[in-house]
Amino acid sequence: MRGAGGRGAYARLVAAHAAEPPARLRWAVEVLDPQPADRVLEAGCGPGVAAGLVCARLATGHLLAIDRSATAVARAAQRNREHVEAGRLTVRQCALADLEPERGSVDRAFAVNVNVFWTSGAEREVAVLAAALRPGGTLCLLYDAAAPSGAARALDATQAALAAAGLGQLQTLRSPVGVGVRCRAPGP
Repeated sequence: MRGAGGRGAYARLVAAHAAEPPARLRWAVEVLDPQPADRVLEAGCGPGVAAGLVCARLATGHLLAIDRSATAVARAAQRNREHVEAGRLTVRQCALADLEPERGSVDRAFAVNVNVFWTSGAEREVAVLAAALRPGGTLCLLYDAAAPSGAARALDATQAALAAAGLGQLQTLRSPVGVGVRCRAPGP
């Protein structure tokens, strides 16, 4: 027999934990450090958790969140309806390799747990991001620290893809919840 409020208290605890964004996504947004007026691109937005965290930091800025999955795009738009309605967020179904952003239109770009950067050469995907970034713009490619394939392998391949595209100031990032690479587009 359960104590008073046993099942209800457990349900509230689970609901409260589910509402808390995962630590790796909170870390990713801290690393990205979007400023209130930034134009941001998220590749592989999934259900939109990171998008909500980024949009909460934007005032006059804008986030374009893309994902290949129609289901993910629908969930991201629904989860962040207030940001979409306020004009801070556009969610679009699109593979990164197929995106045609205006050159230099993005201050910051990021992706979390998007495997294409280390499982293939990702030449087209990195070229799209490099073209989208304004001179001096920041790109962060981040992974869960518990990635089953091994962080070192992901980091090495990701850094090689970024360097091959001419992105500079590569910095390896490590925390208890994530690993990744931060770099900048050439220019001021």
